[in-house]
Amino acid sequence: MIRIMSAFILAMLSAFACAAGQPLQLADGAPDRYIVVPGDTLWGISGTFLKEPWRWPEIWRMNREQIRNPHLIYPGEVIILDRDAQGNPMLRRESGRLGPQVYSEMIDQAIPAIPPNVIRPFLSDPLIVEAHALDSAARIIATQVDRVYIGNGDLAYVVNADPAHLNWQVYRNGQPLRDPESGEVLGYEAFYLGTARQVERGNPATFEMITTTQEVGKGDRLVPAVSPPLIAYVPHKPDFPVEGRVISVYGGVDVAGRGSIIAINRGASDGIEIGHVLALERNRVVSERDEQDDKLVVSIPPQRVALLFVFRIFDRISYGLVVKSEGTVEINDFVRTP
Repeated sequence: MIRIMSAFILAMLSAFACAAGQPLQLADGAPDRYIVVPGDTLWGISGTFLKEPWRWPEIWRMNREQIRNPHLIYPGEVIILDRDAQGNPMLRRESGRLGPQVYSEMIDQAIPAIPPNVIRPFLSDPLIVEAHALDSAARIIATQVDRVYIGNGDLAYVVNADPAHLNWQVYRNGQPLRDPESGEVLGYEAFYLGTARQVERGNPATFEMITTTQEVGKGDRLVPAVSPPLIAYVPHKPDFPVEGRVISVYGGVDVAGRGSIIAINRGASDGIEIGHVLALERNRVVSERDEQDDKLVVSIPPQRVALLFVFRIFDRISYGLVVKSEGTVEINDFVRTP
């Protein structure tokens, strides 16, 4: 049995070594040229040319700096599938855009990495509040007379509000996000309630509710509204081993599928970047009997259930979009380098 297990481990290590230098595999039916159209995404075009879309930087021959600051791609441009001197596939832009000049001048919106309508709310809402960060946060201490809960257009009275900020976001403490390995609380998933505007400074200050997704009441917290910077990013795999876990499916459900937003227990402090593509896997074991008929539990290769595109990172937590699913994603599934 020891010899069998040793042979299995050696075979797995050999497979991983081969995969590290594996040549690019073109998608079935990859075209020789592709015209970018409105509605395209980098991820979608990646899948048009590659079986492994996270290897997009390789087929474009991008270096590290180009991954961080890519050249934007616009509708109307033509992408050519070419070969280098060794016969390896590569992509390049055809000089100029397709169509009359007046057409190209009207196109001024670069295509995004992934569908922006799916992730836009998650770029601006305060998803994660670090542990103990709420101790000094602005807090609603009273509402309009005769109102227990308030909505759009109603007034609230808030203490500890910075008078320098006009626009705020309202939220309520959500569930703690715990590291499944250590049990440590990594942060709290904020429950977004809406937006408010400071209309009269003071302590307490007077706030008007501008938009609300749910009723707002005493004890709810406010943070200044900050528009996150728009970051250009391309799909790429980490250049180091990642070993993490799924800790939350956004929306309070237990399983996720294609198009779902999930949180993982790895973030900026672990080297995770916006644009990283990660494999979501489920570890598997089987029960067997050895020659003495004793029960034996054997680990078999993990099963990949989906791919994750990271679009927002915090210090120890990251959020990503499930872009490809071969099954359901569950809390505690593993996150690894593809």
